[in-house]
Amino acid sequence: MKPFIIGVAGGSGSGKSTVTEQIVRSVGVDNVTVFIQDNFYLDRSYLSVAERERVNFDHPDALDWALMTKLLNDLKNGLPVEMPQYDFTTHTRRAETKTVVPAKIIVVEGIFGLFSEEMCRQMALRIFVDTAGDIRLMRRLKRDINDRGRTLDSVIQQYSKFVRPMYKKFVEPTKQAAHIIIPHGSNQAALEMIASRIHCALNGQTFIDDMTFDEE
Repeated sequence: MKPFIIGVAGGSGSGKSTVTEQIVRSVGVDNVTVFIQDNFYLDRSYLSVAERERVNFDHPDALDWALMTKLLNDLKNGLPVEMPQYDFTTHTRRAETKTVVPAKIIVVEGIFGLFSEEMCRQMALRIFVDTAGDIRLMRRLKRDINDRGRTLDSVIQQYSKFVRPMYKKFVEPTKQAAHIIIPHGSNQAALEMIASRIHCALNGQTFIDDMTFDEE
């Protein structure tokens, strides 16, 4: 049986990783391969540190789509792959890779998770995590300062110059490709529905798609 491929998209700090983690918990870690688009940023080691800081990493062209598409196709066809590893503190691709093996379910997670039409055609379930901009900014501030060694000013500058306008131009429109839109980053009704949809697919049953979930 071909793997059941799920796309999880949404803005930076929207809660995509939380949704992915809940999918993994629902169906079991042994049944899921997580395909993180963040690993596929193009290597910028040939640029100076100052030049790397000026790169627009929130544009689709910042990603290695050719390698991403190839590795996803390999996983879909049952082949293990060597996943690149990216260092966000230096904006460079690390020398080491990580071996990733295929599973019954493949989750493609990233801000451009639903951007590629070719990849979307392979996805049986497409999810957009729709979270308010102020919440996404607060989460990004915390992550980039604590985990990626950025300063407050640099994060705010990058958000204003690149993140917010690129979200409006490239990320938010991909919401139209989603079967399921999750407001507020996550809610229990949506997560239960997603888990049921996956279990139905694995058991050869049908389910209704194209739904938006909201709860107070």
